Amino acid sequence: MPADKKKTTTANASPERRRELLNIAAEVFAAHGYNATTVRRIADEAGMLAGSLYYHFDSKESMLDEILSSFLTELWDGYDAVLAARLGPRETIEALVTESFREIDRHRAAVAIYQKEARHLTAQPRFGYLADSQQKFERAWLGTLERGVADGVFRADLDIRLTYRFVRDTVWVAASWYRPGGQHSPEEIARQYLSMVLDGIALRA
Repeated sequence: MPADKKKTTTANASPERRRELLNIAAEVFAAHGYNATTVRRIADEAGMLAGSLYYHFDSKESMLDEILSSFLTELWDGYDAVLAARLGPRETIEALVTESFREIDRHRAAVAIYQKEARHLTAQPRFGYLADSQQKFERAWLGTLERGVADGVFRADLDIRLTYRFVRDTVWVAASWYRPGGQHSPEEIARQYLSMVLDGIALRA
């Protein structure tokens, strides 16, 4: 399809239908991987012809870009609000973890895609924002942990970077098993995770 025609048809596409197709594409990308997913596979899942998908998007890369950028924009809206509240270090960690689980609830497939694909996507200019977001993410978490140690809220012998990696991986791997509408709400899962991370699992003497 010629590029100028793609731009015209994409601009006239229904926002609701675009969101529906993006949700379908996100699930397919998460299940099969970006490289292994074809436009035809996405179209098949959407119950439409492959050529008809170009009415809404000019490429599967555009779909992936919109999926990831929308997820990260919403994530940072939540994170920035937490950081702007200037809570204590422990309360900030609690709020960031809770916000993370809410994002997994809202964008489970996008989180799974990000985990699988971000490393090689960052080499592409179009996805350079992924590296920027990762650096901002690290600064937010490491800065909070460092502040907690300095304030005497967290242990002085804490390995800050190791702790950050542990909490990060423990939280975001939940996208591999979490399903919206399950037995526990995102807030309840966050509370249980925070109890284990901050207070441990062994009984105190």
